[in-house]
Amino acid sequence: MRARLVVFPVKGRNWCFSRSIDPLSPETASSCNTPTTLKQLWHKLTSSEKHNSNNVELVVDFVSHKMNNAWIGLEKAPQGSMKNKIHGLGLKLLSGVKPSEMFLKSISKEVSQVEVTYPSSLNARLVRRRLRHIAMRGTILHNKYLYGSVSLLPLTFVFSVLPLPNVPFFWILYRTYSHWRALQGSEKLLQLVSNDSHTQNFGFSNVKGSEAEHNNSECETSNLQGVPSILVPSGELEELIHSGGKTDDGLSKCAILNICTIYKLNPIDVLKYRNSM
Repeated sequence: MRARLVVFPVKGRNWCFSRSIDPLSPETASSCNTPTTLKQLWHKLTSSEKHNSNNVELVVDFVSHKMNNAWIGLEKAPQGSMKNKIHGLGLKLLSGVKPSEMFLKSISKEVSQVEVTYPSSLNARLVRRRLRHIAMRGTILHNKYLYGSVSLLPLTFVFSVLPLPNVPFFWILYRTYSHWRALQGSEKLLQLVSNDSHTQNFGFSNVKGSEAEHNNSECETSNLQGVPSILVPSGELEELIHSGGKTDDGLSKCAILNICTIYKLNPIDVLKYRNSM
């Protein structure tokens, strides 16, 4: 499966790394096969002949599904209720999660090829080097944070004796899951972009318009199924950056939102890059 990544500078040395949202991706279909009850989970664990690592993946997907359903329930809670207040607290906590972590989590195990779109003024080697850097840094940081979060789970579970929702436990549980996914994404991204000899560069600097650029990209890359990473300079993305203007906070919010709309990016995560270090 191919994933489209969009890379561009937002403020000084701060670059945005984001994956285009694809609602029809195979990952969405595979999530439908996640067991929703303990009975279904036990049936899949006992009937499958998969390796232990795949069984762990199945359990993690099951827990993730339960956490997502619980979060949706909090989101729909009446205004002013305890659940609504917990949802508000959760939003504040989530706002502190770094956008690079969200990006790395988006690189799932199903991804076998990445198409990297970047402004045509940037050097392809620099873009690939920055991708390798964020992947290598992610493997180190999220491996460390994963073990730290796991060690905190027993401590926060003690709060279950209180007659209140155990917010610390569920937050640490979510952070454990998030770091694990980010670690997997880091390792996968590093695998895809680490080998220069298996990276293909294309030049579309003279192409104007998103439709023409997209058609050229599809035509050129259709026969490169075995290439793990494809670097595609974009004249349109370059124009969006320069036409949007810059402020003291870097690339203007209007320009970022336009880029997010055209390339189907999550604007909340992209805007975080302006203030990240």
